[in-house]
Amino acid sequence: MIEAQWPGFVDLCRNPERAWHLPEAAQLPALAEALAKLNAVASPVWTSKCDFWPAVEPDEFDPDELDAPPGCSAHAMGCYIDLLPRSDRQWAMPAKAAAGCKHVCSLLRAVPLRCCRLDLVIRRAFITPEHLDLGITAYLTSCGPSEAEAAQTLQDALAAFADAFCPHSTLQ
Repeated sequence: MIEAQWPGFVDLCRNPERAWHLPEAAQLPALAEALAKLNAVASPVWTSKCDFWPAVEPDEFDPDELDAPPGCSAHAMGCYIDLLPRSDRQWAMPAKAAAGCKHVCSLLRAVPLRCCRLDLVIRRAFITPEHLDLGITAYLTSCGPSEAEAAQTLQDALAAFADAFCPHSTLQ
């Protein structure tokens, strides 16, 4: 379940520059860039929560699922972003949310990235106490032979994801 107005919520739609002040963004600046783009005026979504994991343990991911060549999975990291629709009718039914996820995945198939993975999970979302809707949690995981290479791959994956989800939005 996604709780939109959780106690630590920062409204990035009204103040996208605050994305760079989030603790998670201090560890991974590309997360701030993705959040700012996802919350831009032209974006079809807004974000309510995110997190960054600087180290993902080897037993928590499968290098084959990240399309990692041998020797490229010594270090792994990940993040998630909760996405909510700007319009009440955007994901009115689970099938619409699933179609949106499939569209983003089809766009990302054309991006030549290895050593990473995106999982999109459709969830119920409490927008306000009176308003129940659907949201999507995006989980991104990357790996690399070094921590720096895993971080670069995650940064590239976040940029590709934000571009696929919001192709016409710009940082404002």
